[in-house]
Amino acid sequence: MIRQRTVTATAFKDKPFWLSWINGAWRSTYFLGTKIKLEKDTLIKHARRRTGLHAFGNEFWEEPLDRLLDSVNHEAELTPVGRFITQQRLLSMLSIRLRAEHDFKRYPEILEQELYPVQLICGLQRTGTTKLQRLLAADPENRVLLSWEALNPVPLSDARNEQERRIKSARLSEQALKLMAPGFFSIHPVEHLQPEEDILLLDNTFMSTTPEATMYVPAYADWLEKTDQTMAYEYMIKLLKYLQVQRPAKRWVLKSPHHMEHLSTIKKVFNQVQYIWTHRDIMDSLPSFLSMVAHSQSIFSNAVTVDRVTQHWVRKTVFMLSKGIEFRKTNPDQQFTDVFYNDLVESPNEVLDAIYKVRGPITPELKQRFMKNEKENKQNKYGTHTYHLENFGLTKPQIESQVQFYSDYLTTLAR
Repeated sequence: MIRQRTVTATAFKDKPFWLSWINGAWRSTYFLGTKIKLEKDTLIKHARRRTGLHAFGNEFWEEPLDRLLDSVNHEAELTPVGRFITQQRLLSMLSIRLRAEHDFKRYPEILEQELYPVQLICGLQRTGTTKLQRLLAADPENRVLLSWEALNPVPLSDARNEQERRIKSARLSEQALKLMAPGFFSIHPVEHLQPEEDILLLDNTFMSTTPEATMYVPAYADWLEKTDQTMAYEYMIKLLKYLQVQRPAKRWVLKSPHHMEHLSTIKKVFNQVQYIWTHRDIMDSLPSFLSMVAHSQSIFSNAVTVDRVTQHWVRKTVFMLSKGIEFRKTNPDQQFTDVFYNDLVESPNEVLDAIYKVRGPITPELKQRFMKNEKENKQNKYGTHTYHLENFGLTKPQIESQVQFYSDYLTTLAR
């Protein structure tokens, strides 16, 4: 039975007693040398020892990892548990790179295949992207990235049960998240057998917005925003091709708000893309996302403040919108399907018809699959998430003045 709860925007300040106790006890032993060191050379050495492999490949670019570690060590103010989680995640990413390079050399046919056509859900955070992704996952011809695959896209070994090991690892991560942040699932459910954002594949290049959503790393975020993402997306394609081998289908359904900032790069490196832009009243989506970020960052740090989260992500949200609209205006030949949040909630069949219009009508059998999926993924499955602009010291006129260009653009779409 799923425990229902109501989570408020500022509930991130309330942590489980046991977690606070562990952090306090661990920190009190730092003078004994127990503080986890987050250093590139040490992490690389441990990843090589863990996998028994050495080569990262010629395209492994170390600067993103250097930048990230510098920001984490000097800005993020991580708790002892936060440092441990970060260490383990970075080790996992490095190990994935080692295993992938090893397998790409053993099985060159992986990279010789064509990437499937892509349906790219690229709307802002909290605009229905997860709901839409899970709906589209009901189509057996669609290939989605499942959570357990996102955490470990490359097989751990050649053993027959290695997939079970990856699933078990993801299940343990899900359970750990529930323990550390009991209310987080009412904001964004992270279920090991459900679809997940492919930004987790970009994480393996150390070039994604995941760090700035989960930690306070402004220097890294600033560097990333000004850095070409081509190399990251090209590596992501390699991982997608490997995933195609593991579970074939006909097309990819990818989803991450991160993509809105990099649509020009996506156009350059992907062959066939149907862009699906989800829209929602920003007065609802923005405070919901700010709350989500505050909850995420509180898992790693006790220094999270409303002002800090707001200052970074309001500007970032406006920047992402400007980049997305700029791409559409300068690339009118690209195929975009616009999905409005209220339509997705109230009339999902009509939304799906619009998305599938390019391929013909949806069969009755597939429509039944969609509706079954809709019933299984009801809103507020894990409880209610309440949030308001006022929770973050914001007013409607303040936000309206910054996103008027987006409102104007939506008006042109409605004509």
